Parts: sequence; structure tokens; C-alpha cells
Amino acid sequence: QVHLVESGGRLVQAGGSLRLSCVASVRAYTFYSMGWFRQSPGKEREFGAAISWSGSSTNYEYFMKGRFTISKPNAKNTVYLQMNSLTPEDTAVYYCAAAWSSVSTYVTGPRADEYGYWGQGTQVTVSA
Repeated sequence: QVHLVESGGRLVQAGGSLRLSCVASVRAYTFYSMGWFRQSPGKEREFGAAISWSGSSTNYEYFMKGRFTISKPNAKNTVYLQMNSLTPEDTAVYYCAAAWSSVSTYVTGPRADEYGYWGQGTQVTVSA
């Protein structure tokens, strides 16, 4: 069983930065590709970025490229999402997700059904 806990979401002004964290409780010697999704009011949940368990491979959706950075130190069970130059359009609940992998270097894609485990979400609100 995998347990994911996100944190770091809060109210921030446009142009500001936030760093979200996701701590994954997993069994030793298991690997997961980790992803960040978000869901804005009235919209479907959308993929943002993913990273391999080793941290060596990443995958970004177009709207996260350039402003957001996903990272994961190899020796830690924590995934980060550094968000810069935030705009009101980034307001959403941000979810961490995990997909089991047989190798530490595999990174998942944008399909939500690839991920078997989800966190409860953390609210990010960007004011104009």
C-alpha cells in the first residue's frame, strides 16, 4: 500500500512562487513514477508533470514547462513541485499520484489511469 501526503499549498499573489511537497510512504526496494496533477474549479483533472523514482527522467505537460519544475532527490521519498511566476489560472487543487514501476528510471505519461495511488490534494490559490 502507498500513502501520499501533499503539502505546501496556500494563497499567494500573482507572480509569486510556491513549492509543493509530496511524501510517499512506500515499501523498501519498490519503485514508483510520481506525478503531479491539478484540478481547477469547473474543470477536469489534468496532468502536469511526472518524474521517475530515481529522479533522472521527467515528463511535463506544456503548461508546466518553463515555470514549474518537478524534482525528487534519489535518496528521499519526497517529490517536489517548484512553481514560479504563478498566475490566477494556476489556481487549483494539486494532487500527487504514484504509479508502480519495476525500474527506478521509468517515468509515466499523462494518463490518470496509469496511476494507482493518489494523495488528498493541496489547494493553491493565486490572487490577481
